[in-house]
Amino acid sequence: MQDFLTAALYKFVELPDHAELQAPLLACCEAQGVKGTLLLAAEGINGTIAGLPDGVHAVLAFLRNDPRLSSLEHKEAYAARMPFYRMKVRLKREIVTLGVPDVHPALMAGRYVKPQDWNDLIAEPGLVLVDTRNDYEVAIGTFKGALNPATHSFSELPGWVDKEMAEGGKLATVNGKKPKVAMFCTGGIRCEKSTAFLRAKGFDEVYHLEGGVLKYLETMPQESSAWQGECFVFDERVSVGHGLNPGDFTLCRSCRDPLSAQDRQSPLYELGVSCAHCHARTTDEQKHGYRERQRQVSLAQARQESHIGVRQPGSQS
Repeated sequence: MQDFLTAALYKFVELPDHAELQAPLLACCEAQGVKGTLLLAAEGINGTIAGLPDGVHAVLAFLRNDPRLSSLEHKEAYAARMPFYRMKVRLKREIVTLGVPDVHPALMAGRYVKPQDWNDLIAEPGLVLVDTRNDYEVAIGTFKGALNPATHSFSELPGWVDKEMAEGGKLATVNGKKPKVAMFCTGGIRCEKSTAFLRAKGFDEVYHLEGGVLKYLETMPQESSAWQGECFVFDERVSVGHGLNPGDFTLCRSCRDPLSAQDRQSPLYELGVSCAHCHARTTDEQKHGYRERQRQVSLAQARQESHIGVRQPGSQS
């Protein structure tokens, strides 16, 4: 069986006619047998798609045929199974929701730092290193010394920044100077927007990891790596390690938290139903529904069919 190609992509670019792009883009994806989720907004495009290699490359060619998207970059990975069950092209206000007006990453983002130069940057004395991902992502892996804003969604990051800019905070002005800041995220999109937000706040020295953690793990040899743990990804792989090899985590189908092998040993863990994080938060009726869903999933897998009732992780980077 031929492996499926997964392509993660995003680009901040002015797309005032993004609503008009929705129908032809969806039609192209469906004609090529490609599935996943793509988000369109006035500020650009974001998402992950998967399918047979020729189909995925045809969709990427369709996108790059638009002059505004001609430089669109993507990240590739292969999977033995199709990681998505539907194709969605959604219209959004933002391709990654920060919730702050007048932040324009295409014009204001911080300075890119290539993976091979990242270790030297984050080792600099006085540098403030910020993990812009959510708490459940940080929990399974991050760079040593990185600050964890402990957010549940990206839109909570501005509140954390404001708090840390106050006197005594990690981002506070000292002797009239704001600190040098480096930010990172999974694939680059969130740190482009967060560095643009910091620059709007008056920070001059703001840097972000080009291509995100995924490019770093793909590029850097493990023996030279400053990364600790695994990296959460928004598809059925759940996590990856160095070389983008699939990790050891699975996903709880109830609360969507990543679960380690140790988590799955908990007496509160039940495949497709609950884990130690959410067992007390769901009713017996909900658990009964999850058990029935899992039964249908198992039956579909036994028949080597897809079961579309399985909710997929969202598209972020």
